[in-house]
Amino acid sequence: MNNFNILVVEGNLREENQSFSKVGIKTHTESLKESLNYYVDNLNLDVVNPSSDENCNSIIEKLSNYDGLIWGGSSLNIYNNTPEIKKQIEFMKECQKKVRNILAICWGMQVAVTAAGGAVKKAASSHIGIANQIKMSVEGFKHPIYKNKKDNFNSPAFNFDEVVTLPKNSICLASNKINKIQSIYFTVGDTKVWGLQYHPEITYEKMISLIEFRKKRLIDNRKVFKNEDEIKNHIAFIKDEIAVSNKSQRMLELKNWLDNIKHYN
Repeated sequence: MNNFNILVVEGNLREENQSFSKVGIKTHTESLKESLNYYVDNLNLDVVNPSSDENCNSIIEKLSNYDGLIWGGSSLNIYNNTPEIKKQIEFMKECQKKVRNILAICWGMQVAVTAAGGAVKKAASSHIGIANQIKMSVEGFKHPIYKNKKDNFNSPAFNFDEVVTLPKNSICLASNKINKIQSIYFTVGDTKVWGLQYHPEITYEKMISLIEFRKKRLIDNRKVFKNEDEIKNHIAFIKDEIAVSNKSQRMLELKNWLDNIKHYN
């Protein structure tokens, strides 16, 4: 993997990342870098935040120089259609024209789907820290993203929205009871997009920290928990998963994407 150039796209607004840092929680980009370093330590990584950075035009000009792009999570909701979200969608459209390999994770998948003509809506139910019983489709069994992955797996996840309309040329690779679309593959011209609704790159421990950080919002605004006791019980459930989970299996999609780039370059 020598001299491979990867662009990492930060989906959160700068203010959200600053709030993470104040309480000692890694940003999603920091978590992704840590996970990538588990497999390789010689990637050339650039980072861009389309909502907050002023240098996006200079990045757009050199998009074709990147071997791959990874677009991570965010606390945004795509249907709110704010100026910051519009910037991300437009940037994704440029990436889908010029970057051959895109790994779009959670919010990243929602942006990729929207940019390619699909649709995302608020889900009837949500994943708070964990997604259970994700099952591969027939096509998923055959796709390289799931090479050596065990079927019917759990994964870190945190989402309130879901893909409801797939772009053209799309294949659903996995589902669970909460989200019919847990992973997808589609193409835009010569660009291959691997999309995941869950987070193989983020640890369960960080998910617990995010739940505690967002505790008031989860009770008062999102109304996914009635009180702090329910949150404590849910955190205990996630801790049980930590005890039985395997790091290499949890992050296998990340490794498979990197291996796929290596194979075709």
